[in-house]
Amino acid sequence: MQERIVITGMGIVSAIGTSVEENLEALLKRESGLGRLSLFDSIYKDQIQVGEVKLTDKELEESLQMDLNDNYTRTTLLGIYAAKQAVENASIEDINDCRTGLISSTSVGGMDYIERYYTEFATNPQVVKYITSQEAGASTDKIANYLGLKGYVSTISTACSSAANAIMMGCRMIKSGKLDRVIVGGTDALSKFTINGFNTLMILSDSLNSPFDQDRKGLNLGEAAAYIVIEKESIARNANRAILGVVSGYGNANDAFHQTASSENGEGAYLAMEKALTMAGLESNQIDYINAHGTATPNNDLSEGRAIERIFVDKVPYFSSTKPYTGHTLAAAGAIEAVYSLLAIGHQKVFANLNFKTPMEELNIQPQTETLDLPLQHVMSNSFGFGGNCSTVIFSKA
Repeated sequence: MQERIVITGMGIVSAIGTSVEENLEALLKRESGLGRLSLFDSIYKDQIQVGEVKLTDKELEESLQMDLNDNYTRTTLLGIYAAKQAVENASIEDINDCRTGLISSTSVGGMDYIERYYTEFATNPQVVKYITSQEAGASTDKIANYLGLKGYVSTISTACSSAANAIMMGCRMIKSGKLDRVIVGGTDALSKFTINGFNTLMILSDSLNSPFDQDRKGLNLGEAAAYIVIEKESIARNANRAILGVVSGYGNANDAFHQTASSENGEGAYLAMEKALTMAGLESNQIDYINAHGTATPNNDLSEGRAIERIFVDKVPYFSSTKPYTGHTLAAAGAIEAVYSLLAIGHQKVFANLNFKTPMEELNIQPQTETLDLPLQHVMSNSFGFGGNCSTVIFSKA
């Protein structure tokens, strides 16, 4: 029997808190972190709601004691902030004491600084250093260097399923015997590029997002970073580390339907959930709670809802989307919601789906709208991205 992969640390920074504890408190109090855009100027700033991290770049740099002359972008700073928490939470003193890797994910990369200095690159030598920060792997390298990691480093960018795929790839690296421990997650900052892009797709809401509601208008973008430490159980036990949960199953699939939309019957989502259940050796009725992708766009909620109904034929478990708290954090979403899934297991709570009023006409299910105390053994977390990239991870109580 193959050794279990356990979670021993987690770190997070989001619109509802700069630590795991602050995020949990906001979830339990049903406090959203969404509001008007203030980080930079945008012609849409008075028309949309966003989830901003309540720390400036300078405050992040000072907290992390960074070299201010380097080319750290906000995406990188958020990533380092959360990854550092995860390593500390796992009580890892020597990050290279076993074969350790880092698999990080991002969609925005260094776009926030590229767009800031784009018109100056040809004339201002002081900002040329930010050109190399654009690529997705730049933030990953910076995180690894900050942590002092000497092992395997890789970057995943599969849109909004990126961090979930980072978790899955980390598990595969451990199962294949290539690594003993992996820090996995994702980071994305807000930028004009993403705001303008999603506005062009006409899926941004001018009000607070309302997942699985008949009158949902679209998503609110957010920025965040989160990482979890996964390792072989024997490594964790030998170091007397607290085990926060187990990665018991995962699956990914692509419905190959459209560049940005999911198929109406949720084929990719259905296949991802089915694969995760099979790997975990679980029947659908053993899932206690689903942290849904739940973006509050007309397409996603219909597609995911139908996929959930197809998988859970007899009885759909409690489910909710936590994006009304943080906004849609793009590549980081799967890691943010992995942390929330682990908090749900650790505190035996189902978190409320905010802003829900009217059930969808096309579905026979509706999300949990109140915080619920419930014995949780298995939690399913869904992350679905553009290009049909659908991923599901199942976390279980240790």
